[in-house]
Amino acid sequence: MSEARILFGFHAVLSRMRQHGSSIQEIIIDQDRVDARMRDLLEMAKSQNIRVIQAERHRLDGFIGAHGRHQGVIARVIETPMPYKDIHDVLESDLDEPPFFLILDGVQDPHNLGACLRVADAMGVHAIIAPKDRSVGLNGTVRKVASGAAETVPFISVTNLARTIRELKEAGVYIVGTTMDAPGSLHNTKLEGPIALVMGAEGDGMRRLTQETCDALITIPMFGSVQSLNVSVASGIALYEIRRQRVLAGGKA
Repeated sequence: MSEARILFGFHAVLSRMRQHGSSIQEIIIDQDRVDARMRDLLEMAKSQNIRVIQAERHRLDGFIGAHGRHQGVIARVIETPMPYKDIHDVLESDLDEPPFFLILDGVQDPHNLGACLRVADAMGVHAIIAPKDRSVGLNGTVRKVASGAAETVPFISVTNLARTIRELKEAGVYIVGTTMDAPGSLHNTKLEGPIALVMGAEGDGMRRLTQETCDALITIPMFGSVQSLNVSVASGIALYEIRRQRVLAGGKA
């Protein structure tokens, strides 16, 4: 069933117009914002016959509350189902390369999830998998930070993450988890074929049960004084290495 949602911020709204403009019911803009960025958005909306409503800024503030900065633009959209609803949809689809997943074990910061969606889209990840409990979902802030990637990368919420990982392993997917004290290194680990990269939550990292279900644990080498990385930054580094090895092995660039 389709579901109405709110998108806010220029990146999120413009990306939705480019990718699926017909899903936008209407756009509400700050009546006092008349800069070039707003004019470009209005021109695109007009070209797609999307209704635009002008409103006072405090009305836009009321739509999103304390969830984030709307930049003077909000869109009401009808969500359409993603092509993949669970991992089996991905595994059984006609992919042009081995399956490639990012698993987020308990990421709760919407800015981190939004950034993870962006790097996952950039590196060609087929789906992000996360537990339903103790994890942030696809709220308005996530979609804004994702800059359109929330509409291109399937986000699969699962009830039991450990069981889902075991199902992936049974399907031939290699599960690689990242921890600070892992015996293996990102630089010297073979990361080819069907693979799922597991990243832990902010601060606490992966849960013990999640670690125990991984095929291998690796660390991202650090060469400076900082001892840890933001989960989205770490995801970007590790996903890029996986993509780099796929390209060298003859996969898609």
